Amino acid sequence: MQGTLREIDVQTIIHLIEFGQRTGELLIESSEGKFWFLFFHNGELIYATDTDSNLTRLRDYLHGLGLDHALDQLATSKLGINVLEYGQIWALLESKILNPCQAKAILESTILEVLFDVLGLYQGTFVFEISPALTPKLSTLKFSEISAHHFRQLQQWKYFYPIIQSINQCPILWSNDALPHLSKWIDGKTSIRQLCRYSGQSILTIGQALYDAIAAGEVSIPPLTLKVPQEVKVKSPKILCIDDSVTIGRAVEYILHNHGYQVMSISSPIKALSLIFQQKPDLVLCDIAMPELDGYELCAMLRKSSVFAKVPIIMLTGKDGFIDRVKARMVGATEYLTKPFGEKELLTTVEKYSKR
Repeated sequence: MQGTLREIDVQTIIHLIEFGQRTGELLIESSEGKFWFLFFHNGELIYATDTDSNLTRLRDYLHGLGLDHALDQLATSKLGINVLEYGQIWALLESKILNPCQAKAILESTILEVLFDVLGLYQGTFVFEISPALTPKLSTLKFSEISAHHFRQLQQWKYFYPIIQSINQCPILWSNDALPHLSKWIDGKTSIRQLCRYSGQSILTIGQALYDAIAAGEVSIPPLTLKVPQEVKVKSPKILCIDDSVTIGRAVEYILHNHGYQVMSISSPIKALSLIFQQKPDLVLCDIAMPELDGYELCAMLRKSSVFAKVPIIMLTGKDGFIDRVKARMVGATEYLTKPFGEKELLTTVEKYSKR
């Protein structure tokens, strides 16, 4: 299932996934290029992330619990490119740093955060891909049970505009006696969203408290500083990702783009074969298990061309056997990256073989 948000709204998409009891990932991309992932099991939400967070969001929640250095005690999770945070929450639970109630509260908060961001989107695209559920399953949330209440909250939030324009604004405290339950965090650098994470209170509760304090002259909120997007350097390496999983392709595209690469992802190997000679990428990321044409065949075909005789080709696969590695080398693959892989592994491999 895929399409544009002009054809169908996010609320209806999630309802369809729930009613169909689907298991998989919903990728939503806004018209500004921001990405969100929502994970489902039998139609119920189990986790959501926005790909910008990495572990920043989790560190905020842990800060509110007085566990600022908890993540430093854990090894990096390898549950997948979009689920690093989920894996760390499970590791914290396993290590008894978090108790089950705390872990469940954090996971439900991640879902509510993302719902707050995406339910009001009316421009962008979406892709729902059936895939195995995240494991272990720590918590579930039925969208149908919270949608009406959540939608009312969104409508009420609009009431604060233009006094409060964004959850990313950072309030400044003018009276030491104002907002005693929040004052220790209000320093002009902490965003409204972070105040929600630290305090464990809803965005509407925080918004109302700030709105009233602003009216009383006890708090002010400077306007957001517009960030000027960095120009992509003409000589930055061109990366082509060929993977029949649209979700993986978009995630790779997003991560590498944020680190200064020119990136294009293509889900069809046949289409990729026709475009690759036009684009002439500096490095190719290629999935192995694809319909129509597998990664081995595609790699072998590219190596027969003088244009791609020396271009690095990194094979992406869920397999981790010795035979697969040997076969990849035999068809001319430069390197082999096993799924699921983390952001750090992806960047390290691409940096190693790109011309940058």
